[in-house]
Amino acid sequence: MYIKRYTMAALALIVLIGWYIYAFITQESISFEFFGSTMPSFSIALWVVVPMIILYLASVVHMLFYSLMDTLKKRKYEKDYERIVDAIVDAYLGKKERSHSFKTDRYKLLGSLVDNATIFPVGEFDANIDNKKLKEVLTLINKIRNGEAVDIRKYSLLPSNALVIQNDRNRYKKGDISAEDILSDKNKYDISLRKEVYVDFVKHAPLYAIEKYKSALSKDAFFEILSRINADEHTLEVSNDSLISLFNDLKLEQKEYIEASKKLSKSMLPEQRIKLFETLSNENEIAMEAYLFTLFDLEMLSPAKDILDISQPNEYMSFKAYSSLRDCGKHFDINLFM
Repeated sequence: MYIKRYTMAALALIVLIGWYIYAFITQESISFEFFGSTMPSFSIALWVVVPMIILYLASVVHMLFYSLMDTLKKRKYEKDYERIVDAIVDAYLGKKERSHSFKTDRYKLLGSLVDNATIFPVGEFDANIDNKKLKEVLTLINKIRNGEAVDIRKYSLLPSNALVIQNDRNRYKKGDISAEDILSDKNKYDISLRKEVYVDFVKHAPLYAIEKYKSALSKDAFFEILSRINADEHTLEVSNDSLISLFNDLKLEQKEYIEASKKLSKSMLPEQRIKLFETLSNENEIAMEAYLFTLFDLEMLSPAKDILDISQPNEYMSFKAYSSLRDCGKHFDINLFM
């Protein structure tokens, strides 16, 4: 209700009633006792108007009180609306720790759902968003998706955040940061990005640099290193001790040890290759098949047969089959049995 209009209407009514009583009903004055006290003598018209004025004042106080309560309630909703926008922004940004406090019951439910949900925009739909915070974040996400490098420091996201990783990947591809910049700062860049960059880094880096950042070693990077050993381009000379150290930093499966031997067959000297896999098989039983493969691949049949002879009947069946065929004068490629 509009207080000003109500006041004007109430005063008009009070004046009209007072005037009507005084002009058309009576102009007499009257006095009466109130709690033992004699009140002054006033016109009857005035005595009629006074309660109306009191009622008017009481109603105005009542309306002002509930108007204030309504204003405070609306302010709570406005604050909660701002908080729910912040919650959606944090959800879009993929923040892990999210806990927003809401004052109204409706927003408490919605806020709880948003704080415990993963939300990511599908497509570029920020054009019709009027909220500045949301539009800014959506624009930022769209730019990162499209391969742009943007400044997201003000959002204080963790290095493991998907947007941070993609943004750093964009910066790396654009040349804003180098592979060594990423590899040298473990706290600033996520391990997944460091491993990804390390694969590119080992294609050209010297051995000392490869070993310096080998905490980011992955299987893909490892096989890139093996492909460079004694290669025609970007040649890498690596001792067996260094290679064994790299092998031990990874948890390779039997097939991957064999793949490593195949990779080294193209460039490594036979003596070094045999010694490498002999040492690996002595340290780890899982590398024994790779050692056998290496021996057969290099036509070292006698030492391979010695290992098979002392093995269990159900072990190395493929190699035993290959050995039997060789004993019968059959020559097959050992790769057919792998």
